[in-house]
Amino acid sequence: MPNVVIYTTAWCPFCIRAKALLDRKGVAYEEIAVDGKPALRSEMASKAGRTSVPQIWIGDAHVGGCDDLHALDRAGRLDAMLQG
Repeated sequence: MPNVVIYTTAWCPFCIRAKALLDRKGVAYEEIAVDGKPALRSEMASKAGRTSVPQIWIGDAHVGGCDDLHALDRAGRLDAMLQG
């Protein structure tokens, strides 16, 4: 199973929704909180090309944000990505 990384902030409703979907699927993930950490947020923005949270990676693939993660799930492609 590929490593899942999600950059978040504490009170972001989209972060909460994305993590809830991963939790429902029983997926372990590394959460990197960027609250009050400009260096981490800058690192995330540099890697993702986006400044909004959440930003999600499955293995080496940048998935995008919460809406992108849910779209993959609705399209039936998320489970395959999570299996590697």
